[in-house]
Amino acid sequence: MRLSVAVITWNEEERLRACLESVAWADEIVVVDAESTDKTVHIAREFTDRIWVRPWPGFAAQKNFALDQTTGEWVLALDADERVTAELRAEIQDVLDAGGPVEGYAVPRKNFFWGAWVRHGGLYPDWQLRLFRRGRSRFVEHAIHESVEVRGAVGRLTHPLLHESYRSLEEFVQRSNRYSTLAAQQWLARGGRVRGVELILRPLGRFTLMYLLKRGFLDGWRGFVLAFLYAHYVFLRTAKVWEFQRGK
Repeated sequence: MRLSVAVITWNEEERLRACLESVAWADEIVVVDAESTDKTVHIAREFTDRIWVRPWPGFAAQKNFALDQTTGEWVLALDADERVTAELRAEIQDVLDAGGPVEGYAVPRKNFFWGAWVRHGGLYPDWQLRLFRRGRSRFVEHAIHESVEVRGAVGRLTHPLLHESYRSLEEFVQRSNRYSTLAAQQWLARGGRVRGVELILRPLGRFTLMYLLKRGFLDGWRGFVLAFLYAHYVFLRTAKVWEFQRGK
């Protein structure tokens, strides 16, 4: 069976080549770019001519558009900061050769921060549903953290996907600010509210969960910094909801 790889991009010239090199063996690569201002599209053309450039409509909508352009019986959905290992490639090929038997597969994901794999803190195995039969799956529309909805049974693969998630503290903080706004808007749209005390309890709970209960301390300074950063994200999300409630 044929495999299509679908990737969405925006200003990913530093990471896209490694991503596409890792799936150059696929039958088809589809790239949908959100009007990048760097060399992203130029790099994509080294691997495929199936490239679309269009305004950014949101994560799920962009990924569904990319999915609609694929022609293979199976689709592997990737982000530009992810890479497929040789072991995962072989496992995917086994699925294609067998024609399933289920409709989709989740893969474990190794998250890297400051050049090293983060093994604890709840960041591994970080299951992601990325391989699925075309025509049986769609991305669910959410403001953030889009997910794949598969009509049918879902299995799991063994070998991990590599994720170069955050290259620096600055990038993490920038994304936290953007994503916390989207999360707060989604929370409010669902009728959610917060109390002032939650500005303390929610971030503290996230830090305790990641650093102590999920043993983030075993990742050394990386574990401490990540637990603190995720707690800061939770604070921003909670504070933005609280700010809206107060009419600010």
